[in-house]
Amino acid sequence: MRPGELMMRLRGVGIDYLVQRYGYRSIKEYLVSIGSKRLLERKRIVQDLDLDIAAGECFGIVGRNGSGKSTLLRLLAGIIEPATGTYEVRGRVAPMLALGVGLEPELSGLENARLCAMLMGGDRPAMRSTLENVRDFSGLSEDDLRMQVKRYSTGMMARLGFAIATANDPDVLLIDEVLAVGDVAFQQKCYDRIGEMKRKGCTIVFVSHFLGEIQRICDRAGCMEGGRMVKVGNVHEVGVHYHGLLGIPTEA
Repeated sequence: MRPGELMMRLRGVGIDYLVQRYGYRSIKEYLVSIGSKRLLERKRIVQDLDLDIAAGECFGIVGRNGSGKSTLLRLLAGIIEPATGTYEVRGRVAPMLALGVGLEPELSGLENARLCAMLMGGDRPAMRSTLENVRDFSGLSEDDLRMQVKRYSTGMMARLGFAIATANDPDVLLIDEVLAVGDVAFQQKCYDRIGEMKRKGCTIVFVSHFLGEIQRICDRAGCMEGGRMVKVGNVHEVGVHYHGLLGIPTEA
């Protein structure tokens, strides 16, 4: 993709979840209530969202808990579909949405890396390159990589997940609040890898609660509140708006 060409385009996007309307104190109460009450209802999590992200751009998203950030990222990853509106994401997408998401817990780390390489359409040389990249970047031992992922610590899972997500030179990288896991040295390694991918023209969407992380790597940002994108602009402008929502004074 050429720099400046649209990589993602969202128009009027709304996303619904089914939630339980009533709580029950016992199984008996639940069984008796069936048929007398509507058990589930739709809740609009993201609404009326318009957004353009250009090729090669690093776009940050901040917002409070429940504002719809992670839900939006799941849409961009193709995990869920919108209830309203349209969206388009071009190119190969590598999501790192949360610890363990996208990893098969019964498989080993190496088996997960092979599976990801196959799903990305890699041939045998590409698969060998992927496995070497995962070994080198994750810093996990060969014994760790041959162990089932369900036995991993959170730090090990973060190392494996980030290594796999970035090993195949994706066109789009989606990151959801996972860089805080792990030691400081590995966090710096992740930031260095993100910088390298930006220089190669990868489009990155980075979700975080922490404005400092957004300011560190992003070119532009958006702030979500109540399921809406309430502010889009340069990182400083969005940061001022976000701090205003939190009641934090911001220096001019």
